Amino acid sequence: MKSPHFSMFPFLLVVLLSLSGATFAHSHEDFLHCLSLQSSNSASISKVIYTQNNSSYSSILDAYIQNLRYTTPATRKPFVIVTPLKTSHIQATIYCSKKHGLQIRIRSGGHDYEGLSYVSEVPFVILDLFNFRAVEVDTKNEVAWVESGATIGELYYRIAEKSKTLAFPAGLCHTVGVGGHFSGGGYGLLMRKYGLAADHVIDAHLIDVNGRILDRKSMGEDLFWAIRGGGGNTFGIVLAWKVKLVTVPAVVTVFTVNRNLEQNLTRILHSWQYIAHKLPDDIFSFVMITKVNSTQGKETIQAGFRALFLGGVDKLIPLIQDRFPELGLVKQDCMEMSWVESILYIEGFPGTNLDILLNRTALARPNFKAKSDYVKEPIPESGFEGLWQKFLEKEANANISLMMMVAFGGKMDAIPETELPYPHRAGNLFQASYTVEWSNEENAAPQKYISWIRRLYSYMATYASESPREAYFNYRDLDIGTNNINGYTSYAQASIWGRKYFKNNFDRLVHVKTKVDPENFFKNEQSVPPISP
Repeated sequence: MKSPHFSMFPFLLVVLLSLSGATFAHSHEDFLHCLSLQSSNSASISKVIYTQNNSSYSSILDAYIQNLRYTTPATRKPFVIVTPLKTSHIQATIYCSKKHGLQIRIRSGGHDYEGLSYVSEVPFVILDLFNFRAVEVDTKNEVAWVESGATIGELYYRIAEKSKTLAFPAGLCHTVGVGGHFSGGGYGLLMRKYGLAADHVIDAHLIDVNGRILDRKSMGEDLFWAIRGGGGNTFGIVLAWKVKLVTVPAVVTVFTVNRNLEQNLTRILHSWQYIAHKLPDDIFSFVMITKVNSTQGKETIQAGFRALFLGGVDKLIPLIQDRFPELGLVKQDCMEMSWVESILYIEGFPGTNLDILLNRTALARPNFKAKSDYVKEPIPESGFEGLWQKFLEKEANANISLMMMVAFGGKMDAIPETELPYPHRAGNLFQASYTVEWSNEENAAPQKYISWIRRLYSYMATYASESPREAYFNYRDLDIGTNNINGYTSYAQASIWGRKYFKNNFDRLVHVKTKVDPENFFKNEQSVPPISP
């Protein structure tokens, strides 16, 4: 016979108060007390609570901080980290955070570029979903259910172990969490063939601000639309996503061709802009630009032209030689492999065992700042020449200051920009992103690097989209505008950043937010706010 619920409370309260210590405010103790009362099993929830006096607190906090810029002593830490094992733990955390005035930051993989899934300037709790990472693949119906705490690498691995010809059109970095990736749109190697990850979400389970568990039917089409690209930590907590898988050939082809300034890079890249978005949708291509040392020992600019082709090398070579002869592609540049192996190749792990997809901490964690753009008209050669000068500045560290140009077109041109909150569809030649990194030793004073990337971004204004200057939500950038983290944020203030991410879809997102979370409980510096009555 089970013990009565109340009999566990004295034990739990002693445990929780010993964890929290006397230094915490009375309201914090009340929050812990509340969690125990709201849990159906008080002992079980005590095992998933980490306060600052807990010996595992730092390791749990740091495990999935993917931008080490937010690990300085000055960075505010959460009062408590909750690592739920069941939905009731999440419901209790929502209820008690609301009751006791604590904000929630929701973390699945920790890749938020500005750290908003684990950093806040006000008292807050981290709800870390890494225990919610089950993946169930149904090859017969070509669907999968994936929990928000899983990584896209875990999803890829589970698909690949059951099928060589099924795939999913998500991102390039296998340690990214599904929850954040899907909720921001999520592009990847299959984008030109199939669109975004969010385009293939067909159901979801969400806990709303009132603790109700909703699926697509019960949440309604407006909310279901909003969570597929409108941003995480805004409308509720998505527990799991049902996705439609896509088909790929058993053999695909990848290539990398590097060219520098001494090899006519400017002319080749200028041509790429006119060609890449018009290639067949079986080809995904992008360019990685950085500063390197040439064979003569002097600094130069190098671009890596990379691509995935959904087919064999014998079909790819004549196609590229005909459509893009300037690149000089030859068979020796190419490799045939499976689709899942191509993920590791593009990510920088060619030939690595697929088990690395299950490793959530396989990638180096840098200190960095990033920004993004969408480009609708070709950049002239003179524009690239000015860009090279930016990359030759001393703050642009060789090999770790990057610009990436991802070709659009294909399926992206065919999907209306109102289909989902993610609006960057037809009319884009490519998406540009910029990243600068620095060492741990320099993390106390990174301003010169942040200033450099802001100068680069300012330079690119001439060539980027305008009215608004569009940006990709999953490449979060607080420079483009923020909410008031304390107090009311007006529609006009939020529109400054909101229209850059969502264009006119921002208005519909505000309408949904006002309906489902009118008190604005789920919020951060760039979450969609409700309109106050």
